[in-house]
Amino acid sequence: MEMLDQNKKLKRVPMSAPTLKVAAAIGALEPSKISCRKSAALALTIVRDGVITGEGPTTKGRIHFARALDADDAAWCARILTATAVEHQPVSRAEAEALFEIDDAAAERSDEGRFEDLLAKAVVHHAASASGLPVPPRTVALSPETAIESWAPTRAVGVDTEVLEWIARQMRGKRRSNRTLLRLVATIVGAAALPLAQLPNVFDIGM
Repeated sequence: MEMLDQNKKLKRVPMSAPTLKVAAAIGALEPSKISCRKSAALALTIVRDGVITGEGPTTKGRIHFARALDADDAAWCARILTATAVEHQPVSRAEAEALFEIDDAAAERSDEGRFEDLLAKAVVHHAASASGLPVPPRTVALSPETAIESWAPTRAVGVDTEVLEWIARQMRGKRRSNRTLLRLVATIVGAAALPLAQLPNVFDIGM
C-alpha cells in the first residue's frame, strides 16, 4: 500500500520548466500542430537551434555535432514547410529568414544538397509570391523531384526590387553560396528588365 501511495505522489509531480520547454518544442515541430506560417517559422527556429548546438528534439536518436546539418535536419525543414495548414500558402518572409539562419548556422553538411535545394526553392517561392506572381503549392514547388526552373519566374516582368534586395542582404557575406539561388536571382533580374543600377550591391554576394 505504501508503494502505491508513493507512485501516486510521483504521478502528481509536475514537469520541470526545462522538461516542459522540450515537450513544447517537440509539439511545435509536429506538422499536424502547425496551424499557420508563423508557427511554421517558429518550428524552423527549433531546427536551427538543433543545428547550432547539436542538441534538442530534432537531434534525438542520432549523433549530431554542433554547427552541422544532416539529412534528418533537411527532412525536418521539408516536413514543416509542407504541413497541411500551409501547403497552399506562399512561403513567408519569416520562414525564409529562418531557413537562411539554418543555412548560416551549418558549417558542415552531410545532407547531399537537399537543404540547399529546399532553401533556393523556398526563397524563390516567397520572392515570386511577394511580387504578385503565381506559385504552385509547396508540396510541388519544394519537392526534390520538381525542377525549380519549371515554375520559377524566369520570364516574368514586375518582380519586386525590394524582394531582390532582401535576398541580397541575406546572402551577402555568407560562408557558403547557394549557386542555384544566385543563378535564379540573376535570371529574374534580367527577365524583369531591371538595370543593375537600381539594385546597389545586390550582386556583391560572391557570384
